[in-house]
Amino acid sequence: MRIAIPVTNGILSMHFGHCEKFVLLDIDNNNKKLLIETELDAPPHEPGLLPQWLAEHNVNIIIAGGMGQRAQTLFKQSNIAVVVGAASKSPQELASDYMNNALTNGENFCDH
Repeated sequence: MRIAIPVTNGILSMHFGHCEKFVLLDIDNNNKKLLIETELDAPPHEPGLLPQWLAEHNVNIIIAGGMGQRAQTLFKQSNIAVVVGAASKSPQELASDYMNNALTNGENFCDH
């Protein structure tokens, strides 16, 4: 499983479309282990670009603080599950929370 987490200054960016980087975490969910961590510079912010770009990087799940409804729909159309309302933590903490079923959809910090 590959999780994408938008980050700014090493922690979750509250709006995925304005992050500096994406941390891609390959995890073994059965054994609850982080296998590989990759950091990619975010592409320029263009509506509709990120779902396709992350799908090309074989992402299965995106964890975000906030995301507009249109973006959520585009991710789902690209077969990428969306978790919004995550707390501002490190990618490793968020992946651990996800693997341990401690990360759930919360308040979406995006107003569009």
